[in-house]
Amino acid sequence: MAPLILQTTGDDSRDAVHRAVEALAAGGLVALPTETVYGIAAIALDQQAVASLVAAKQRSSNQPVALAVASAESVLDYVPSMSPLAERLARRGWPGPLTLVLSVDHPDSAVNQLPEAVRDLVSPGGTTGFRVPDNDAALSVLQLSAGPLVLSSANLHGEPPARDGKQAALMGDCLSLVLDDGPSRYQESSTVIRVEENQWSMLREGVFREEQIRAMAGLMVLCVCTGNTCRSPMAEVLLKKRLADYHGCPFDQLRENGIMVMSAGVHAMPGSRASREAELVIADRDLDLSGHVSRPVDNQLIRFADHIWTMTRGHRDLLVKHWPEVADRVQVLDPEGGDVSDPIGGSTEQYRQCAGQIDGFLEHRIQELDLSSLPVEDKPAGSSE
Repeated sequence: MAPLILQTTGDDSRDAVHRAVEALAAGGLVALPTETVYGIAAIALDQQAVASLVAAKQRSSNQPVALAVASAESVLDYVPSMSPLAERLARRGWPGPLTLVLSVDHPDSAVNQLPEAVRDLVSPGGTTGFRVPDNDAALSVLQLSAGPLVLSSANLHGEPPARDGKQAALMGDCLSLVLDDGPSRYQESSTVIRVEENQWSMLREGVFREEQIRAMAGLMVLCVCTGNTCRSPMAEVLLKKRLADYHGCPFDQLRENGIMVMSAGVHAMPGSRASREAELVIADRDLDLSGHVSRPVDNQLIRFADHIWTMTRGHRDLLVKHWPEVADRVQVLDPEGGDVSDPIGGSTEQYRQCAGQIDGFLEHRIQELDLSSLPVEDKPAGSSE
């Protein structure tokens, strides 16, 4: 019998999600849309359902499958001691086309609550692949399901993955139903990255390419002021100077060393140059602000930043009000909690004093960066790099 195909759009979309959740709870297999390719899902707590998934795929039980969860925070139940690198990749890559293979050997890992046969399948060797798909229907199913889902691509072993609901339905009567969300966004599999402490390795290249993962793995510091033409641009280049000196490398090689430094403004107009006085003061330090282009703080910067250093308490309050989730990553640049005065409209000497004040604060703040644990890419044997 062909599986029931339900659309994820229109007035019946909520009913389709609930029927998928009910089918999973009853031990059935459901084809779910993701942003990459369609997957077959089973409740991870149901040993028989997971066995049915493996049989439907015609794959060896020795081949691990991933766990799909509703959010990056959910993964902490399985990996209570996530490394800073793993947290960084999860925050920047989820929801999205990224599978993170992480150690689940912590005694409090929720993997220990799975049936033994399921545990052997999802965590051979003490690691598990985790996915947070960037698809509204799939996330709704995950949020309403009792526990995580075992998720594998909707295709027979060795065959091309399904890229739309009709292709997924070709799996036949092993499926209870198919949630059809049309063609998948990327039409390509997720990128699979293994993370061990501060080291990462690419197990499968997918939507995210190696260069993108390298950028996503890096430590990022964001300096914030009001207009992004005076204080935060000066802070950006002064911090880059200190970090480049630490690594003994030029500015343009900081990213290769796993570090990104950026600046933005809470009320910045995009595209403005740094103020003339800021350029002059920075030039006196043999640094260059002539190529600076202002930008406002946005969702992507907030999502990517590991440390956000604001020039004033007011800047910090604005950021936390708009993005409450950033509260533990944003600090006033002054370790004592004071403000860096805005030199806009002032003399060159006032700008010089401001730059000196910022640099002094950076000298203290840089000690909070764990530069000894910056990400390391594990190159395969024989790599030319």
